[in-house]
Parts: sequence; structure tokens; C-alpha cells
Amino acid sequence: MQSKFIEINQNKYFVRTWGTPNNPKILLLHGFPEYSGAWEPLADHLKKDFYLIAPDQRGFGQSWGPLDEKYYKTASIINDLEALIKYYGKNIIVLGHDWGAAVAYALAFSKPKIIDKLIILNGVHPAIFQQALLSNGLQTKASQYINFLRKKNVEIILKKDNFKKLIELFATNMDTSWLEGQTKTNYISEWSRENRLKTMLNWYRASPLVVPKNNTEMRSINFLKNKELSIKCPHLLIWGERDTALLPESFSGLENYCLDLEIFKLPNADHWLHHQEPKKISRIIAKWVLKKRINNT
Repeated sequence: MQSKFIEINQNKYFVRTWGTPNNPKILLLHGFPEYSGAWEPLADHLKKDFYLIAPDQRGFGQSWGPLDEKYYKTASIINDLEALIKYYGKNIIVLGHDWGAAVAYALAFSKPKIIDKLIILNGVHPAIFQQALLSNGLQTKASQYINFLRKKNVEIILKKDNFKKLIELFATNMDTSWLEGQTKTNYISEWSRENRLKTMLNWYRASPLVVPKNNTEMRSINFLKNKELSIKCPHLLIWGERDTALLPESFSGLENYCLDLEIFKLPNADHWLHHQEPKKISRIIAKWVLKKRINNT
């Protein structure tokens, strides 16, 4: 693994890379509450065949982290990611998880010419997810943590007792046995950077997604209207079926937005599938990429 700071649109981003630059490139976009080092287990299995590029996303790790939540709107974030892709070259594969999936989808919608393929690990298409949130069903209930994370000064609660509440929050009903020893130490070190937890939470606070607290809050959502939300490039979704934060209804109907979609389900994995089954995921990715390459020749 190599790492360096890269200046993107006059701001510094910390980027880890694995593999050989001549190989097909994959941009790895992490979610909350992770950082670029979270990709290490998956990278160990993919680095022989791919060149892996993993930035600390804006507000995470060692990358630029402005305090004002207005800087965490998707349009602003994807402008930096577009510049990062151009820095490393065109025709890149984009892989996103959690919030990384959200901006990966946004890139696919708005910058389709610079993305060769799209891979998502337990992440959601915004239109489908918003519809699921407004259904007042299981996904609405499962996503109430979003309203909690949007509360003012919630980072004080999450930091207490060496980030005990934060760890409990994303470990609820999920297997986080991988978060121990040096791995846990590394995560806490990243969360402990000055103002870092506040800037990480700005992703939730800046998001236009509506998470109703009860039936009386149901209302029409306009922010998704009149936008192009289809995925034109080949799209692979890998889904850990034991995820209790994102439920199957959050990707139901995804095929209606895709020209070329394949879905692989992992029955023994949950939201943290890239930590739990990196070898299996790497095989799925390598096989799928090879198949798409053959089909296009």
C-alpha cells in the first residue's frame, strides 16, 4: 500500500493506493464511519489484478474537512471526485459502500462518460431509498438512526467513553467481530482527529433525504424530480442479506434504472460485508469485470 496527499480543486485529499497503475483502475469510496484504510481487507485480494485508489472522503480521515455542512452537498463532493478520477485517468471503475455508494450513484448519473463500470456494496439508489423511507414501513423504522445523527451536538454523545455510543450504533444487530485489536485502534485514531466526527456527520446533515418520524410527516419530495437517475454503464450490486440498516426494499426496482444490472447476494454477510467476506467479494468483482470486458470485445 502507498499513500500520499493530492491537491484537488485547491484542497488536500489523502489517498491510499494498492497494486500496479497499468492494471484496470477501481476507485474505492467508503462510507460512515469509515476511512480509506477500511478497504485494506478487500484490497489484499484485488491488488494483483487491479489498481485500487481509495481516498479519505471529504470530512473523513486526513482529507479536507470544512466545518460548515453546506460543503457536504452531493454536487460539491462529486466535483472533487471527478477531479480525482481525471488525476488518475479516464475509464475508471467506481466502487462505493454506504455513503460512498450514494456519491458513486451520483457520479454515474451526472458524469457517465468518466465511469466505465459501477459496483455497489450495500448502498442505495437515492430515488428507491427515498421511496422506501416514505413508505412508513420497515425501512422507515430502520433508518431512524439518521434523525439521531442529524441532531445538534450529537458528536458529544458519540465521543463519550472512547466512542462507545458510536461503536454501539453501527454494531447494532450486525457482526463487527472484525472491529478489534489494531483495526479498532486505527478507527478510533481517525475519529479522534480534531473536529473529525462533526465533519463526518455533516454528510447526514447536508443530505436532502427525508426520514419521517411518523405518519404525519409523509409528504411529497421534489428534490429527485426532473433529474436523470439512470445508470448507463454496467452495474454490479453485491448485497449482504443480514444488513439491518438497509433492507431489501431499499433496492427493490433497481433494474428499472439500469441498462445492465447484476445482483449478487451474500446470505451470511451484513452491512459490513467488505470486512466479513473480502475474498468472496473480490472473486465476484474480478469475474464480473472479466465477463464485461469479454462481452465488449
